[in-house]
Amino acid sequence: MVSSPTDTPLASSVTELAPSYRIPLALVGLAIPLAVVNLWLGGVVGLFGLFLGIQALTLRLRFTDTALDIYRGEKQIRQFPYADWEHWEIFWPPVPILFYFREVKSIHFLPIIFSPSQLKAALETHCSL
Repeated sequence: MVSSPTDTPLASSVTELAPSYRIPLALVGLAIPLAVVNLWLGGVVGLFGLFLGIQALTLRLRFTDTALDIYRGEKQIRQFPYADWEHWEIFWPPVPILFYFREVKSIHFLPIIFSPSQLKAALETHCSL
């Protein structure tokens, strides 16, 4: 059977969020004065900031028509179908730091290491509850 252009499936809408390094950089910056007061505390905060920076470099969130997909490079590592979502929220809107969503069987907290404005727009477009 020969397929015509009308037989092709509709293109799906995919939104990939740009990384944001505000939280990792703020934590590394905070670690410096903390290290003066308490070396261990400054070290822990600095290492956590570096960890989040590496995550911002390597992880990508892609909103598709049916699910939130998390990728490391080109490999998909998790998928969260919107059909299972019950609620989502971005905490502390003036300076967004945490993204929360609840599924039927679990809850998830993600630090905002991607563009907060793109995240909110993608959630409102793909997963309006």
